[in-house]
Amino acid sequence: MQSAYIHLYLIMINVITFALYGLDKWRAMTRQWRVREKKLIILALIGGSIGAMIGMTVFQHKTRKWYFRLGIPLILGIQVSLVLCFYDMM
Repeated sequence: MQSAYIHLYLIMINVITFALYGLDKWRAMTRQWRVREKKLIILALIGGSIGAMIGMTVFQHKTRKWYFRLGIPLILGIQVSLVLCFYDMM
């Protein structure tokens, strides 16, 4: 049951992160208030790295910034490694 909550959390945080990448791209194109880069990175750090990667690809957003191009895949790699270690311990 506990893993169901973890899966639900990960799905929700990734959907939210993906949506915020799309929203920020739209706001950038229409010159409106933007989502802070710090918020996008924090969302990736707390589990939304897959949504961030997909959002960067689908919306072609934040792909010119080196700290997104390198940081988000690095965060994703660390998170995948941690999940694999966690499930291996179980």
